[in-house]
Amino acid sequence: MQHANPAFRPLLIVSIMILITDQVLKYVMLVLLNLDTHGVIVVIPDYFRLVMVWNTGINFGLFSNAGIATRWILVVLAVFIVILLLRQVLSRTQSRSTGIFAGLLCGGAIGNAIDRVFHGAVVDYLNISCCGFTNPYAFNVADIAVFAGLLGLLYCWPRSV
Repeated sequence: MQHANPAFRPLLIVSIMILITDQVLKYVMLVLLNLDTHGVIVVIPDYFRLVMVWNTGINFGLFSNAGIATRWILVVLAVFIVILLLRQVLSRTQSRSTGIFAGLLCGGAIGNAIDRVFHGAVVDYLNISCCGFTNPYAFNVADIAVFAGLLGLLYCWPRSV
């Protein structure tokens, strides 16, 4: 089945690729590397560590003590945003790059929502520091995809003249 909107195929492919990559890496961290038990694995001293963080809040741990209702509100919010974005992108002809950036955002949002449903929190594990600055925060591939997708959409979204 061929879709008339050039954004459809890249959106679908990128969403699936990000979702699979995110979930596979989280499986590797939790099951194969047993990061939940080790807590920290130093990959490159002073620069790159794998750090186990169960993030019940949003970015940088905001709202992390808000309770179980927050978990489900964030899941519903992620699904709502993905549906809204899909509707906006697919209701009008959009560029392939719009599809790619929307796919990044959708795949990342769904990946973190899956964590909330099955683990009660998002699995964050990447920690990068540099130049004497120790970064106290951890993130994951889904977070990177959401951020990159949002920036890309802000740049390439069609503007009214």
